[in-house]
Amino acid sequence: MNALFLGGFLAAMTAGIPIALAMCIGSLLYIWLSGNIPPLTVVHRMVGGIDSFPLLAVPFFILAGNLMNSAGITNRIFDFAIALVGWLKGGLGHVNVVGSVVFSGMSGTAVADAGGLGTIEIKAMRDHGYPTEFAVGITAASSTLGPIIPPSLPLVIYGVQANTSIGKLFAGGFIPGALLGSS
Repeated sequence: MNALFLGGFLAAMTAGIPIALAMCIGSLLYIWLSGNIPPLTVVHRMVGGIDSFPLLAVPFFILAGNLMNSAGITNRIFDFAIALVGWLKGGLGHVNVVGSVVFSGMSGTAVADAGGLGTIEIKAMRDHGYPTEFAVGITAASSTLGPIIPPSLPLVIYGVQANTSIGKLFAGGFIPGALLGSS
C-alpha cells in the first residue's frame, strides 16, 4: 500500500500537477483503495482541518511581508537601523540584527525577513568591504529571529495545532527575542 501511495504521488507530479495536489491525489488514492475509511469522512476531515479562524493569519502574514517589500518599508527600516546603531564598530553587522528584529516584529517569518531586508543588507555590507560570506552568514542568522519575536507565524500555527493560547505564546516570545536580539 505504501508503494501505491508513493506511486500515485510520483505519477501525479510527473504529469505536471502541483506538489500539494499531487500529495492529495496520492493520499486519496491510498485511502480509497485501502477501504478502511469512508470517502465522505475523508472529505469532511479535510474541510474541517482548514476551517480555522486563527490560521487566516498565515496568508495575511505573507501578504504583509509582500506589501512591506513593495512599499519600500524595508529601505526605511534599514535607514532607521543605520541611524540607531550604524556608528558602532562593525556597524553594518549590528544594523543587520536591529533591522531583522524590527522587521520580524512586523512580518513574523524568517523567510520574509531574509528575502526583504536580506538583499539590502548584503548589498550594503559588500559595498562597505565586508566579505560576502560574513554578510550572508549574519543575514541568515539574524533572520532566524523572525519565528521567535511576536507576532510570529510559527507561534500561531503551533497555538492552533496544540490548542494553546496564542496570546500567551506571544507573551512568552518577547524576552527570548529581546535577549537574542541584544546578544
